Amino acid sequence: YCGNLDNLCEAVQQPNFTFVKGNIADRDKVMDILRSEQVDCIVNFAAESHVDRSIETPDLFLRTNVLGTQVLLDGAREARVPLFIQISTDEVYGSLGPTGEFTETTPVQPNSPYAASKSAADLMVRAYIKTYGINAIITRCSNNYGPYQFPEKLLPLMISNAMEDRELPIYGDGLNVRDWIYVVDHCRALDVILHHGRGGEVYNIGGASELTNLEVVKTILEVLGKPESLIRFVSDRPGHDRRYAMDFSKLERELG
Repeated sequence: YCGNLDNLCEAVQQPNFTFVKGNIADRDKVMDILRSEQVDCIVNFAAESHVDRSIETPDLFLRTNVLGTQVLLDGAREARVPLFIQISTDEVYGSLGPTGEFTETTPVQPNSPYAASKSAADLMVRAYIKTYGINAIITRCSNNYGPYQFPEKLLPLMISNAMEDRELPIYGDGLNVRDWIYVVDHCRALDVILHHGRGGEVYNIGGASELTNLEVVKTILEVLGKPESLIRFVSDRPGHDRRYAMDFSKLERELG
């Protein structure tokens, strides 16, 4: 529902780009691609990712995030793809108190169907590493923002609502904390991991930019010259994690 081919207009012009429309849970489609192409790495960005939607339709998240990942892993194993990279999320770690940061050894404790589906996918990747010996890496990143983000996510939703003088709904007291990273910075980290990361490892990626949701929304209103009276506090989301913060020193230490 949130895919848009227009977002690929620049990539389509590249001679080494091929687009195939399909579902990663479609085993036949995945295997057809892997048999017909010389694939040297699978980077699995594909996921249902909106927490609110996962609460409403958890089955869709299991189908894409868990079964889809398992299909790709089977494909990588059967086609002997040299490297598999699983794009995960800080949400698999659960919720932090007012202090501390997630490290790669923090126990996985998901609190939403979305986070649980991504945790299950991560564990499936680990199982394929240990059982089948595939070469795979898991990355876990904090909240992304940037161009082309679907407007159900916090920043584009608040920006578009503010520009149209509509109310800006904030869950609970607005003091839930997230670490924000620009999408290009995330992709720069992934590029480094793709070329230099060690197989079997987990790498945290963060932006060292912790902000409460309320701070984010107030900043948007200030930039757009809109009044804070547009803010409307609404009932909190079930299982809403209070705070995320990432320790990504391993990435800095090992890969620069």
